[in-house]
Amino acid sequence: MQIEIAVIAVIIFFILTYSGKISINKLVADNEMYLRRLKESDWDFYVKAKYGDSVNPDLLFNKRIRNTLIVTVLVFCLLISNMSYVYALVCVVVGFAFFKLDYINLKNYYKRHLHEIDTMLPYYLKGLEILIQHYTVPVAIGKSLEDAPDIFKDGLKELINAINAGDDTIEPYMEFARKYPVRDSMRMMRLLYRLSLGRQERKQEQLLAFSKTISNLQQKARETKYKNRLDKMEGKTMSMLITTGLGVMVLLIFAVLLLMNI
Repeated sequence: MQIEIAVIAVIIFFILTYSGKISINKLVADNEMYLRRLKESDWDFYVKAKYGDSVNPDLLFNKRIRNTLIVTVLVFCLLISNMSYVYALVCVVVGFAFFKLDYINLKNYYKRHLHEIDTMLPYYLKGLEILIQHYTVPVAIGKSLEDAPDIFKDGLKELINAINAGDDTIEPYMEFARKYPVRDSMRMMRLLYRLSLGRQERKQEQLLAFSKTISNLQQKARETKYKNRLDKMEGKTMSMLITTGLGVMVLLIFAVLLLMNI
């Protein structure tokens, strides 16, 4: 009887949703101002890291809220026949866990692909170095924005806005490095800041040091790329050897069993 009640409750919920009597999208839109308080501070960053500018973080967050509400209501319908404080708490916990799932997946994606981002920074800085030879550092950063990798664009915009707002300290540069904690990002931003403060007669000397550091980073990035490729090939080779070994072992066992039966 309890299962029948749960099934009926789920069917009624879908009928009301399909007919428009219940609109979860409208519910999310009407309470968007309050629901945004649930959004993690780095949600937009992780969305940009995975999808670039092709996905709006706010729209994706609204979809996340909608799906969470649907899952919570479905769990509630399944437990409604035995509803108690414990089951109500279960609904809340399941809903919260489902709500956090997308965020955790995006965060894990960023961590898994951090080495890819690591290889992008040296090549971006190499292009920036060429621009700095003709412009000041803030102007060069602004001109590099269009060709910069998508993942860096938000951080670069914040850096440029902070500089244009009159912040001539190292903090905007360090904020960029903290946002992208890849190899030597702190060091590179310090060098870039010093380069922005350097006198014209020392610019060539500082550019030379900056260029040398970038070349070293590019070499490390290439080494990391080749190492990852080699590790991947070794992993595939090992998998093939293990599979072949297990196959041979299974065949030997079958052969021994057949001989014993004879």
